[in-house]
Amino acid sequence: MTLSVLDDADVSVLDSSKTALQTPRLKVGFVSLGCPKNLVDSEVMMGLLDQAGAQMTTSPETADILVVNTCSFIDTAKQESVDTILEMAQHKTTGKAQKLIVAGCLVERYRDEIRKNIPEVDAVVGTGELEKILEAAGLNAPVAQASPAASPFNILSGTTARAEGDLRESQGRFARKEWDGADAALPQYLYDHTTPRLLATRGPSAYIKIAEGCDHPCSFCVIPNLRGKFRSRHFESVVAEAERLVSQGVEEITLIGQDTTCYGEDLGLKDGLAMLLDKLAGIEGLRWLRFLYAYPNKITGRLLETIAKHDNICKYLDVPLQHASGPVLKSMKRGANADIFLKTIEKVRAAVPGIALRTSFIVGFPGETDADFETLSNFVREARFDWLGVFGYSDEEGSGAFSHGEKVPAKVIEQRKRALMRLQKGLSKKAKQQWVGRTVNVLVEGESAETPLLWEGRSQFHAPEIDGTVYINDFGPLETIVPGRFYECEITEAHDYDVVARVLSEA
Repeated sequence: MTLSVLDDADVSVLDSSKTALQTPRLKVGFVSLGCPKNLVDSEVMMGLLDQAGAQMTTSPETADILVVNTCSFIDTAKQESVDTILEMAQHKTTGKAQKLIVAGCLVERYRDEIRKNIPEVDAVVGTGELEKILEAAGLNAPVAQASPAASPFNILSGTTARAEGDLRESQGRFARKEWDGADAALPQYLYDHTTPRLLATRGPSAYIKIAEGCDHPCSFCVIPNLRGKFRSRHFESVVAEAERLVSQGVEEITLIGQDTTCYGEDLGLKDGLAMLLDKLAGIEGLRWLRFLYAYPNKITGRLLETIAKHDNICKYLDVPLQHASGPVLKSMKRGANADIFLKTIEKVRAAVPGIALRTSFIVGFPGETDADFETLSNFVREARFDWLGVFGYSDEEGSGAFSHGEKVPAKVIEQRKRALMRLQKGLSKKAKQQWVGRTVNVLVEGESAETPLLWEGRSQFHAPEIDGTVYINDFGPLETIVPGRFYECEITEAHDYDVVARVLSEA
């Protein structure tokens, strides 16, 4: 396996303070699994190690220390994490690796079991312990230096925090009594603009985590136990990091959090995300600004007005709805139904014409009937999402739904998953035909892995790594195009999820 987080030539340093280099420098290799939030955690740990004198490497054979940042959201993610840990463990025998460190969500869930059953693991670092990566690697933190000044824009004067997370904790939302390491405290860590990071994203794109944790009571989800109560970064800190990123050449920023639409509520801000987007959109040189993910009942009029107002805020909204049947959503502890969601979608499209909508659904939730699934299918037909993902229900110990009866057989779950994706494929194919003849700006990412005759990229309607692709087969008036640059392109062909374009000019 090639270490997945970074390529040596693509690492960007987000902190200019450096200690004297150690000779020889410890080489550290990272594998980051799971979501963009995990990727940012990996970038923070790499930044801390780099600042302490370590050197990152993409070759596990040459690494002195290997780090696997794990995911344990659902069963398949847990299995991938375990398989990767075991694969990296082999390098302690066949390579020069001296230490294997396991970090991330799997540690929060199986801290004791990892230590007991995988003796090759030398240390574990939970999602709230990122700074402990230095101790785990045997490195010392550098002497603290003066922190860079934050943006002078101060919006937090006199705010009062809410206590929704505390209320949910009293209701048992964050119970860990049946977990390994149940006595470990809930994660509370949250990096800021003074924290060193090494960017692992390619080209001019970067993520900024604006919040961590989650207070929502969704019965299918264990993420609150893995990442703790919802907590927002300070407004000025996010702005300061964004300004620094853009000054270093970043042109696309994606704001991430478990629920970005709750941003600032714990700091006393109303419409905090809209305020933040409005401020960030004014940064000169920032071409694209987007956020992931939106909770359906948190999509305010002011948020939509802000998206529509700024040309550099991508006309793109990812709203994980999870289902459309009222009874299933009630059992999920999310509420609403297909009619309510359709009204929300209508409001969004009216406020931001041409916006691309993405959602995700869970099929096979305990108690889901054929009628519930039919309701979901009819909703998908009517809603006409641009992008859609489907997950089969994963029965996770520690979730509220784990004790629910009426489990749906695995075979039925898979059948429903395939049926919904077939439905969306047909809808997408028809919708993508409407793209032919449109002119869009495309961020070129490089040659296609399929053939050097095609290049590929994304428009503002494509979030990084999760949506379809814009394939480029004609450079138009240009002799060549460059990865990481933006080009004005005309869509010439459409397929099920992808489109083909020709270059008109550099944007």
